Amino acid sequence: MLRRIVPVVALGVLAPWAAECSWGGFALSDYPIVVLFLGPLYGGAVVLIREAVRRTGRGWPSIALLGAAFGVYMAGLIDQSLFNADYLDDTEFAALNPDPRLTQVPWLELSVADLLNFVGNHIVLSVCLPIAVVESFVGPERRREPWLGRWGLGVVGVLFVLGSLLIHSDATKGFAAAPHQIAVAVVVIVALVGAAFVRWSVPWTLPTPVAWESGRRAPRALWSAVVTCAAAASTGLLPGWGGVAINAAAILLAGTLIVCWSRRDGWSQRHVLATVAGPLVLVSVTAYLVPNYAPATPTEALIGDLAITVVTLTLLIGAFRRLSLQSVEAAGWARGRPVLDR
Repeated sequence: MLRRIVPVVALGVLAPWAAECSWGGFALSDYPIVVLFLGPLYGGAVVLIREAVRRTGRGWPSIALLGAAFGVYMAGLIDQSLFNADYLDDTEFAALNPDPRLTQVPWLELSVADLLNFVGNHIVLSVCLPIAVVESFVGPERRREPWLGRWGLGVVGVLFVLGSLLIHSDATKGFAAAPHQIAVAVVVIVALVGAAFVRWSVPWTLPTPVAWESGRRAPRALWSAVVTCAAAASTGLLPGWGGVAINAAAILLAGTLIVCWSRRDGWSQRHVLATVAGPLVLVSVTAYLVPNYAPATPTEALIGDLAITVVTLTLLIGAFRRLSLQSVEAAGWARGRPVLDR
């Protein structure tokens, strides 16, 4: 029971931290409050996504699609920031972010730049990162197994619903999206969830080679981090539709490269971890340049930024180290002796 619960708790804690703290949004003293109040929503969603994907035998494409559905759910239904151009006006970000109206779609009153930014961050930081990190710490035989039974799933589902209601009651800031905006968000969420479970979803960790990739080996894991980091860094390079075009092209290119590489021989959990490590390292560095949601003293801001660096390095070094030990252990068993017993 403990071996099953610990990874679930780790997901519940890591998901809200990665989503809201890893890029410098909160001071160190706010971390416990963030995890406590956002854990049921973010952590519940990540646990449910992972359990649904692993129970149905699907892999990372399905996790990414469900992460996108969660991103639309958060930004379109829970805080409704996708439809509220003034959402950040009462924060320290008001003077830094480009005006969402520069890329607003008529009738929907939705900023495409915000859509790419908000949903993209939820896919990578809120969903894929916690799952990749925690699955790197557990043994290879447990990465594709469900960790909860029916009662556990029921408890997590209730926490997720209660967390959604709690955050929605506070995060909309008095704004109410129009019925047609809500309807479009719901339709997109349903479409993304449906796409996550169609038969063509293939697991990146168990790739199916295609003709143009057969016989070729995956590049070093570092390159996976480089391309995803570059895609994340393309956000907001230019205001308006020019910036949207650059960001969308970078995301498309990075996604295509990752999918192609994942079909090659040698693709491993190390590559999966590196793919999400790139954006995490980027936001942990830029956290020193980003203000908190609420005003903070220079000392408080610096302590929070240093804490982000420490947590990021601890997570990534620990996860990569764990994978290295697992590789050594597997090699030892393949030669007929348990390496870790020597």
